[in-house]
Amino acid sequence: MKGNASKVLLVVHPTREDAKLYADELSNALLGAGYEVSRDSALGAEIAIVLGGDGTILRAAQLCRDTNVPILGINLGSVGFMAEIRKPTVPEIVAAIENKTYKSEPRLVLRFVVERGGSQVADGWALNEVVIEGLPGAMIGLFVQIDNRPLSRWGCDGVICATPTGSTAYAFSAGGPVVWPEVPALVLLPIAAHALFSRPMVISPDSTIAIDVESDDALLSADGFRRTELLAGDRILITRDVSTVSLAHIEHSPFTDRLVAKFKLPVEGWRGE
Repeated sequence: MKGNASKVLLVVHPTREDAKLYADELSNALLGAGYEVSRDSALGAEIAIVLGGDGTILRAAQLCRDTNVPILGINLGSVGFMAEIRKPTVPEIVAAIENKTYKSEPRLVLRFVVERGGSQVADGWALNEVVIEGLPGAMIGLFVQIDNRPLSRWGCDGVICATPTGSTAYAFSAGGPVVWPEVPALVLLPIAAHALFSRPMVISPDSTIAIDVESDDALLSADGFRRTELLAGDRILITRDVSTVSLAHIEHSPFTDRLVAKFKLPVEGWRGE
């Protein structure tokens, strides 16, 4: 065993066979190096290693949320913005953990509260985004306010409030801006709004976003899987959370390189070194 920080949490995509095989190989190597390997708890862990895509990383964040354990995502075939660009070898991963050469960076987290009839009925958090949507094929009415001032009333398919980490996920697909992870900001954008003004907005991380639901059959989702049913008259308050989630990387590549790799951007002929 390795002193006090001798545990590694391993989070594996539940259906990918390549992830399971890689997990077995990595687990054996970590055990051979003297580490304890856990598949279900981050308590006492030095680092969490995720084998899968960004969705699996989001589930690992739920396990690591209150522990400050950094999350290292390993790319297994598709380039995710939260995972390593290149799939490292098992010896490279073990060496990075043993030598503490990986780099951790804190990521902004959202907090939301749902109020109904003056009482709080739900609350939660999101690393990527909080989404308020109607049922499939149905529009909803939403009244949006920023810092206790009215912004706009939208008849729309929904609204997304994203972190910089989530700006490259659902928010990007809906036409939102790409925000570099180190930029402290909130992204707000309506989905298919019937309104004169429905542009994506970048908001101070110290602001409070209030959204009043004016239609029944609405749903709030946090990171795509923590869901709360909403009713007409509900109010959702969204702020920056006091806590963060740490993402780790073995290769200290800039975010620009991740964009280039993800979207296969044309950079041939670049004259830099």
